[in-house]
Amino acid sequence: MPTSKLNALACLVSGTPVPFGGDRMTVITPELTEAFQPGDHLLVLQETGDLLHIPAAQIAMAAAAVDRAHAAFLEMSAIPDRGIGRFFDRFAALLEDPSAWSAIAEANRQDVERAQGGGRSTTRLVATDRMRQDMIAGLRAWRDSETPRDRVVERIVHAGWTVEQVAAPLGVVGFVFEGRPNVLADAAGVLRSGNTAVFRIGSDALGTAQAIMRHALMPALRETGLPPGAISLVESPERSTGWALFADRRLSLAVARGSGRAVAQLGSVARQAGTAVSLHGTGGAWMVADRDADVARFSAAVEASLDRKVCNTLNVCCIHRARVTDLVPIFLAALESAGRVRGSGCKLHVVVGDETALPEAWRTATVRVRRAGGEQTEPLTEIQSEGDLGHEWEWEDTPEVSLKIVDDLDHAVTLFNRHSPRFAASLISRDPEAHRRFYDTVNAPFVGDGFTRWVDGQYALNQPELGLSNWQGGRLLARSAILSGGGVFTVRSRVTQDDPLLRR
Repeated sequence: MPTSKLNALACLVSGTPVPFGGDRMTVITPELTEAFQPGDHLLVLQETGDLLHIPAAQIAMAAAAVDRAHAAFLEMSAIPDRGIGRFFDRFAALLEDPSAWSAIAEANRQDVERAQGGGRSTTRLVATDRMRQDMIAGLRAWRDSETPRDRVVERIVHAGWTVEQVAAPLGVVGFVFEGRPNVLADAAGVLRSGNTAVFRIGSDALGTAQAIMRHALMPALRETGLPPGAISLVESPERSTGWALFADRRLSLAVARGSGRAVAQLGSVARQAGTAVSLHGTGGAWMVADRDADVARFSAAVEASLDRKVCNTLNVCCIHRARVTDLVPIFLAALESAGRVRGSGCKLHVVVGDETALPEAWRTATVRVRRAGGEQTEPLTEIQSEGDLGHEWEWEDTPEVSLKIVDDLDHAVTLFNRHSPRFAASLISRDPEAHRRFYDTVNAPFVGDGFTRWVDGQYALNQPELGLSNWQGGRLLARSAILSGGGVFTVRSRVTQDDPLLRR
């Protein structure tokens, strides 16, 4: 039976029902109808029913960047490993150069100023000297690292012939990240294994990213002979450009870092395009103080896990009911100390019913809290439901954490597996058997016995991370939850036939 040619979508009609997920329905809104123009795309996310409008201009911009990256990928096979190493060395040297960094720092100052004026968080946006040094150290680590490219993973010898499983570049990697300019250097690590990359960064950090590209990254590519499209930045503040990038089926991997809903949405776009994803949206680590927890170790772990707000910051603390009398005061003191170090107070949330474990002063006092939009007075302690334990507290300078009193270790693990983003978990206990049981039963990729802030590729593995993945969407297949440039490869099979008369 002949089929008619499908027509391009030229317009939308308000009120049109749109099925999704097999058995659900959403509708076209008047606002979407008015905004849609010929040449635009409409993505219907099958997981949520979200209708994503991507203007034609954003599609073209993302496609052009992927064009460059795809062409560069084909050229990278001819670039020797030492040439890629020279790129990392030169990139690091330019970040170290005072004149180049001065231009980057000025662009960052303007980004921070705009973000603060808009009442948005700047905890990850400020390009501090520590961030600069971490970027330089990470690039030099890539310079000195071995490439997985062409490494023989496995050799199977048969009579008359041999099969080798050989590591090979994966392809074009797409990155979308928010106000984190250092990711530009971290993610450059995909070049180590012969891949190429396309970045889209949130509007808050776009100026900083453009300055890094202009004054350090692009000159390093030119001076070391790497193809100019090896790393591309999609210079658009429009969120829809990220959707366009992740919808491009030429990507071999899509990596998203940022806030929960935005990252989940990007992941849905990539999965619908058939692209593998590495996502980390909701963060927040959990810590459990068991019946035999050491007081000094617990205190140090809490304070060290609250030094700044990032994804691996302590978010929920569970204390064994038998240790409420001595450990709750220790926990509160460590929380207060973390606030003093930042020149601010602290903020506590406690699960309903557990507030009786707190001193009266904690239940009635107020505190000046530094939010992205400015300072405001709030209750020092607020009551939350058990079902809200998975909420990640996003704070600026006022450490903020939840407290839950648990009956035993199994109770804490059950709560973690049910409510947390299944990300990072730590157990404070002197019992080796308790640690074994905790590791076996807690559904998290990152498990420790002290402070939670160790969860970081560069800090833990000496490899700058491209992204951290939690297990909210299920466990990962054959890939660590810390994704680094050296881990972005595939495997090809190569056969050597010694017996020319071989046949099956």
